[in-house]
Amino acid sequence: MDWHTLLTRERLGKPVHSTEELGRSPFHKDHDRIIFSGAFRRLGRKTQVHPVTSNDHIHTRLTHSLEVGCVGRSLGMRVGEMLRDTLPDWCSPGDLGVVVQSACLAHDIGNPPFGHSGEDAIRYWFQQAADRGWLDAMSDDERADFLNFEGNAQGLRVLTQLEYHQFDGGMRLTYATLGAYLKYPWSSRHAQALGYKKHKFGAYRSELPLLEQIAGRLGLPPLEEERWARHPLVYLMEAADDICYGLIDLEDGLEMELLDYQEVEALLLDLVGDDLPETYRQLGPRDSRRRKLAILRGKAIEHLTNAAARAFVDQQPALLAGTLSGDLVEHMHGPAKCCVLGAKAIAREKIFQDKRKTLHEIGAYTTLEILLNAFCGAALEQYGGRTPSFKHRRILDLLGNNAPAPEWPLHQAFLRVIDFIAGMTDSYATEMAREMTGRSSAG
Repeated sequence: MDWHTLLTRERLGKPVHSTEELGRSPFHKDHDRIIFSGAFRRLGRKTQVHPVTSNDHIHTRLTHSLEVGCVGRSLGMRVGEMLRDTLPDWCSPGDLGVVVQSACLAHDIGNPPFGHSGEDAIRYWFQQAADRGWLDAMSDDERADFLNFEGNAQGLRVLTQLEYHQFDGGMRLTYATLGAYLKYPWSSRHAQALGYKKHKFGAYRSELPLLEQIAGRLGLPPLEEERWARHPLVYLMEAADDICYGLIDLEDGLEMELLDYQEVEALLLDLVGDDLPETYRQLGPRDSRRRKLAILRGKAIEHLTNAAARAFVDQQPALLAGTLSGDLVEHMHGPAKCCVLGAKAIAREKIFQDKRKTLHEIGAYTTLEILLNAFCGAALEQYGGRTPSFKHRRILDLLGNNAPAPEWPLHQAFLRVIDFIAGMTDSYATEMAREMTGRSSAG
């Protein structure tokens, strides 16, 4: 791979690259298109880790994505400065930063309501549906899209199909930004086989031609059928997510009174050592823990960003060859790697087991089961040109112009249902499921 091809300004759905405006490159336009999209705005009412209504200071998918974008921009700019001589003339370090930032902003844009438990609930429902014969009309590859439902694949569909220019390029982002977004540039055929991360894949059958097109324009090497090497900038997006996910989980854990301040402080002090900000040294016993942690966290993110940028530059030959093993955190220097892995370990042990979170996750299964039974049941009943019942016609009416047609293949019809349900916020999904069971909030 080479940077000139990897950083192309050409757009999906447009034959020529966008003309630049004063102060705004094609990559900055990508950033703005994502920010102004409805799918991005709805992340404000979607769960990150904890239920969104439990505490005003708790992160949602939106605040998480914005923070990941900030770290990603810093990472991209730092790497851009270090690699300036190898970048194409049209790409400044600031441009590289905004490509990574845009990918970071979009990295959760396809996630359904209720966080990762929502993804698992959708997978579980389709496994049950397959046992009932609901997926019999599909090929094995088509069934795999639903049995391994994945927010990343749904996100590619949002970016390239659903927002703005519907089924005509979607947001029409540059290939460079789409490449930086594609964490898993392979189809669901490889979701289980790779052993990389269970269920992970980047494109449904419907978007496979687009994935092939993106990989071709970026020069991503094909590794096997329906699988390509990752774009090097994916590793920066992933590192930004890991840094934020690790440290911000700890902040949320303190807000929820699930963690002890001293253990969080000790983890961050081990990383920053004597490089403490003067404002932190001046804090007294009457200053709030929230303020102390915010200052310390800022310095910790600076250290982690420097470590990730250095690891990226050190590993550039393997990144461009498409042969780097693992993620960027694994190649960071000792203290930085230990901090991120330590933060994740604390979160697993003490945050993810919280009873409030567990009840929320169980509720997600119930809510999504009601919605999927209703909408997929209606799509199935009309499949093949059959006449659905009055109830199922009314259910399909809720989809408006996006309702599947009776003559569509079942895979296409179910994807339209998933587009609708995965796009819901937590509160909208909960309210619709409640009303479908005859229990409106007014009652």
